[in-house]
Amino acid sequence: MALLLSDEQYPFPVVEALRRLGHDVVTVKDRGRDNQGFPDPGVLALATAEGRAVLTGNRRDFIRLHRQTPQHAGIIVCTDDRDYPALAARVDAAVMAAGDLRGRLIRVNRPPR
Repeated sequence: MALLLSDEQYPFPVVEALRRLGHDVVTVKDRGRDNQGFPDPGVLALATAEGRAVLTGNRRDFIRLHRQTPQHAGIIVCTDDRDYPALAARVDAAVMAAGDLRGRLIRVNRPPR
C-alpha cells in the first residue's frame, strides 16, 4: 500500500476511502498546515521528506512542480469527481499498477460521461 499526503483541497471522503483500502494517508491538516495558505512547493517538500506521494486535485501546479522538481516521492493528480468511492477506487488501482511512485507523475482521470 502507498504512503500518501493529501493537500488541503483534496476531498476528505476520498482520503477516508483510501485509508479503508489500506493506504497510509495523512493530510496537510494532520501535519498542522491547514488554513495557512501552505504553498504547493512546501506541500511537495513535506511529502518528499516523509517519503509520501502527494495526492491532489491541483493538476496544473503539481504537473509543473513535477517537471521542475522530478526528485520526489510521487505526485498523483486527479480530475474532479464527486463520486468519491469511485475516485478512491481509481486512485487505488493507479497506485497499485504503478508500483514504486518515486519520481512518478500519476494521472487519475474521471471516466467520460
